[in-house]
Amino acid sequence: MTLIETPAAGMTTLPAAGTKPLVVGLDLSLTSTGVAGEDWTAHIRTKTRGDARLNHIVTQVASFIRNADLIVMEGPSYGHAALAGHEDLAGLRVLVRQYCFRHRLPYAVIPPSSLKLYGAGRGNATKGEIRSAVADRYGIRTEGAARYDEADAYVAMAAGMDWLGYRLAEVPERSAAALAKVDWPEQIPAVAA
Repeated sequence: MTLIETPAAGMTTLPAAGTKPLVVGLDLSLTSTGVAGEDWTAHIRTKTRGDARLNHIVTQVASFIRNADLIVMEGPSYGHAALAGHEDLAGLRVLVRQYCFRHRLPYAVIPPSSLKLYGAGRGNATKGEIRSAVADRYGIRTEGAARYDEADAYVAMAAGMDWLGYRLAEVPERSAAALAKVDWPEQIPAVAA
């Protein structure tokens, strides 16, 4: 078995969008990918390596995003010192973007500093500050080894909801300014009113 943790065990599809758009946030990682929707978080972990790992993560991500109106993924952190797995991580991002492209799923890439600014009010906020802000602002408590990945994914999703006009909670103006730094899709996804 390659999947070692999934809080939403058995969850292969997401709830129907209803009147709100279905936005899914992603914090892509080779070791612990965070995934989030409006009222939930999950993560994808694997012990595999190389192409098998990439295939596993992309397949699991696809099960979460296939019905989404918008996917918002955290972009690369170019200043990150640890470059181990850099090629595979870049490849993972491209594979997920290509999945979205092939399936005509609109997606956005939010730079890490913009995600932190939107989530915690500072572009250099720590993982713990993001997690605390998600709990305080949205009432979503992320726990366990993937708590920071899930919190980052939640902020990405919340930014996407805000961009679409469905702000999930009050966001300070300074934080909301982070939305201008996101590479949003050229066309706003058609969602139910």
